[in-house]
Amino acid sequence: MNKPIIILGNGGHASVLTEILLSQNRNIIGFTAPKKEENQFGIPYLGNDEKILKYDSKEVELVLGIGSVGVNDFRRKIFELFINEDYTFVNVIHPSAILAPSVKLGQGVQIMAGAIIQTNTIIDDNTIVNTGSKIDHDCEIGAHVHLAPGTTLSGGVKIGNGTHVGTGASIIQNIRIGNNCLVGAGAVVIHDINHDVKAVGVPAKEVR
Repeated sequence: MNKPIIILGNGGHASVLTEILLSQNRNIIGFTAPKKEENQFGIPYLGNDEKILKYDSKEVELVLGIGSVGVNDFRRKIFELFINEDYTFVNVIHPSAILAPSVKLGQGVQIMAGAIIQTNTIIDDNTIVNTGSKIDHDCEIGAHVHLAPGTTLSGGVKIGNGTHVGTGASIIQNIRIGNNCLVGAGAVVIHDINHDVKAVGVPAKEVR
């Protein structure tokens, strides 16, 4: 049975998630933010994130509405904080997204409008697959990753934890990208990328 939802955040990313959830008739009891704000959908303001702790972790589910620009460790820290308190993050999947039946998702995965995810792909916890992204067969996407709008992954790509793949970037088949990398917008990745690397350009090259 679906449980009531609390959304963490009230910015643009949270608005997209809220609209998806409302279209699916989910019960959103409120949102959290550092200071009191209005919500365009009329969702009540509950207070800061600490207010979540007054709710029984077995009675509510959470949605992390904080977006990600570049390599951003903040989303991971918030996610892990509440996981350690025994809360659950619900997956949010736009109804226009196409997922093969064999796709496996972790917890708190967010898949936006127009995304296509093909056979045997695995996506780990707290990862965003943003608008119009395409992931082909047998890809493995780590935790706390952001695939920005319009990214394309060919078959067999592996992406490590905490990596950001910029808007419109393309990654050819069987490429390995390490943890905490930043792949620039529009980049074309044709070689493996080690951990903690920023790569930009066509073809993508490491920059310091």
